[in-house]
Amino acid sequence: MYKQETIKPYSKRGDKASQVEAMFDNIAPTYDKLNHQLSWDIDRYWRNKAIRRMATHEPKRILDIATGTGDFAILAAEKLRPRQVIGADISEGMMEIGRAKVKERGLQDVISFKKEDCTCLSFGEGQFDAVMAAFGIRNFQDLEKGLREMQRVLKPGGMLCVLELTTPVASPMKQLFHIYSHTILPIYGRFISKDTAAYSYLTKTIEAFPQGETMVEIFKKAGFSKATFTRLTFGICTLYTAYK
Repeated sequence: MYKQETIKPYSKRGDKASQVEAMFDNIAPTYDKLNHQLSWDIDRYWRNKAIRRMATHEPKRILDIATGTGDFAILAAEKLRPRQVIGADISEGMMEIGRAKVKERGLQDVISFKKEDCTCLSFGEGQFDAVMAAFGIRNFQDLEKGLREMQRVLKPGGMLCVLELTTPVASPMKQLFHIYSHTILPIYGRFISKDTAAYSYLTKTIEAFPQGETMVEIFKKAGFSKATFTRLTFGICTLYTAYK
């Protein structure tokens, strides 16, 4: 068991997955605003970087794991021009906002949303050319099980592309990020979202989550090959790619 799997948003008792679902349903109305403001809009750059990496693979059918409000799915649909993007998430509250954004952009024929337990996907083996996830696998109740499911639904040769928040490894950004993530981020997150636990949970899981070379080995353990990582913005975010 990895350390972040033991961290729960609200209570040490009970199932992590159900608490994560409730948390994202709670913060869904303010999620996009906070996501962009707390990252100073750099999250848009991170997603675009990932999409450019995926473009070389030319995926036609894409699964967006932990899709949330659909920003990554929408960007993939607009930039990569696939036939289909399916956004999968545990939170209906988040996906309802995603569906509204997709309708506003006229992308209903390309993007659809489906409630899924990302550690036990309903899709058959080898259905997708690419699987992607932005800032979501950190919340899995069972990380290795979730990654094995992502590998299972990929076609042979299919591409995995994951963005995840990480802790910087070099000074002074390491110290600055620690101060920011323990003060401004949870305080402002509580003020806007009215959820007293969600953004403290965010900080704890970022710090606990495996990263860099350790995460690459976990991808390989789950059955992926050619796993690599690139640190972005002084290591605040890491882009991982791997293949089936």
